[in-house]
Amino acid sequence: MEEKITIVGAGSWGSGLARIVSDNGYRVMMYDIDPMIVNEINTNHTNKSKLPTGCLNENVSATTDMAKAIEFGDIIVLVVPTAVIRRALRSINQVITAKKLFVNASKGIEPDTYKRVSEIVSEEISSEYIEGFVALSGPSHAEEVIKQMLTLVTAASPNLEHAQKVQRIFSNQSYFRVYTVCDLIGVELCSSLKNIIAIAAGIIAGLGYGDNTRAALIARGLVEIARIAKALGAEEKTIYGLAGLGDLVVTCTSLHSRNYQAGYKIGSGKDLEQALAEMTMVVEGARSAIAAHQIIKKHNIYAPIIEAVYDIIYHKQNPQDRISEMMQYDLKEE
Repeated sequence: MEEKITIVGAGSWGSGLARIVSDNGYRVMMYDIDPMIVNEINTNHTNKSKLPTGCLNENVSATTDMAKAIEFGDIIVLVVPTAVIRRALRSINQVITAKKLFVNASKGIEPDTYKRVSEIVSEEISSEYIEGFVALSGPSHAEEVIKQMLTLVTAASPNLEHAQKVQRIFSNQSYFRVYTVCDLIGVELCSSLKNIIAIAAGIIAGLGYGDNTRAALIARGLVEIARIAKALGAEEKTIYGLAGLGDLVVTCTSLHSRNYQAGYKIGSGKDLEQALAEMTMVVEGARSAIAAHQIIKKHNIYAPIIEAVYDIIYHKQNPQDRISEMMQYDLKEE
């Protein structure tokens, strides 16, 4: 029997993923709390407030009824901000009645607990209802996916069969290709930490720095991601793959990146609250910066770029002053 897909969260990336699997012939039901979005998807097959261009297929429907959405799908795709992931999972746990394969497509680390989404799912969903968990991650802006532009990502799970199932369902031969990875820890960490570096990339652009600076930032930011990820159990090869280096590059260089946009506003003179107020989508990097700062302190990891982003956002340090301070550090080997 062909699998049916439930997507929890009808934002931009949820809509992009709905386009992919519906293009591949699967029936899709999207869940969202906003009845206007749900009605637009059902009536017009668009979601213009989240994705101004592109459309969804007729085999995509939407609902505000969580029980109906969870009953529909054999595979539950989570595309909600990590700030509300526990609340969403608790709602799911109240209505779920059968085993499901959970796929997470959001990117973030929970402050204070340092928990990855896979760990949060295992805490909030009763074990008898979890068939498995897969993280779907890589350089993938929804604005391009919805227009069927060539994109490559990874499906990560310690259970290779689960990763291969997601690979089969999401891959097609025209524009979306999925590779399997067994290093779930590495994929989840890299996909979260790169958002912090993307904020830094936006900040330096907002300050007027150019390509030289951005290239250096990406290279040194990757070093910091590697230090943190390896300290927490990631495999080195993951850091230099699609979910690591690939996602870092696209997030630090694209105007589609909400984290880059937020950083640009901060570099241009706004504080975090002003920057977030002007954004139409969630900036995961701001929240992940708190968790990363806590991890850095706990494990005594040297990560000056990530710490600078944290201080600029939460201690209101002047970005130009912080850059000037970092340029005074002792010279050393790369």
